[in-house]
Amino acid sequence: MPELPEVEVCRLGITPHVKAQSITDIIIRQRNLRWPIPEEISSAIGEIIESVERRSKYLILKVASGSILIHLGMSGTIRVIDKDLATIKHDHVDIVLGNGKALRLNDPRRFGAVLWLADHQDDQGILSKLGPEPLTNEFCYGYLFAKAGKRTIPVKNFIMTNDVVVGVGNIYANEALFLSGILPSAKVCTIKEAQWDRLTDNIKLVLAAAIKQGGTTLKDFTQSDGKPGYFAQSLNVYGRAGKPCVTCQTTLEEIRQSNRSSVFCPNCQK
Repeated sequence: MPELPEVEVCRLGITPHVKAQSITDIIIRQRNLRWPIPEEISSAIGEIIESVERRSKYLILKVASGSILIHLGMSGTIRVIDKDLATIKHDHVDIVLGNGKALRLNDPRRFGAVLWLADHQDDQGILSKLGPEPLTNEFCYGYLFAKAGKRTIPVKNFIMTNDVVVGVGNIYANEALFLSGILPSAKVCTIKEAQWDRLTDNIKLVLAAAIKQGGTTLKDFTQSDGKPGYFAQSLNVYGRAGKPCVTCQTTLEEIRQSNRSSVFCPNCQK
């Protein structure tokens, strides 16, 4: 599943090609994605894309009359292509632009979404129910400690909850907890404030590093036969169960939490 860094790199990649362009057509080949694409999205035709923003893992194309929200779901990709390029299987939506290009969504599993917020009003709470962005000042020292309270859920589940903080996917939760010396299974109520502050720093660190690494793939967003390049990452624990810890050489262990893999060092993470 594309995570926050991939979606941010996607935003950076498509922005130069779509910002300030008029939307000349919206072609919908498959309306039934995660939620049905609303008929009202046609309101954007004839308007200028004023900005390309991101909230959590939603891309937001803003025009005068509202906002188009795009979510890539489990397996979706979005590319800038020539508007007349032949379609392939699972090419569900084209947002056609005045410069002869189109923004094309391909989504084999149809867990993605294309939605419309008229007048930018989030009446269904799609965005307003989300927690803070992790790379902003709103996500700061003391925030996680205050949010945690006396909860007894595992810390990894807690930081992956979107109403706590957005964008901390499985890979980044594993990595941030390792850097912070915290077991993924530790109960939230047992973690001290100083540990929360260290975890806050490391969530910001791993996400910012992933976005920086992804910057080298921006050219992929205009290749007609390619997909956005999800970048190779330098990972300390994720996907390395049974291998030696990069810090102490202890064998890394793996557990399952909410059907996701959690890998940790039993020596470095207490």
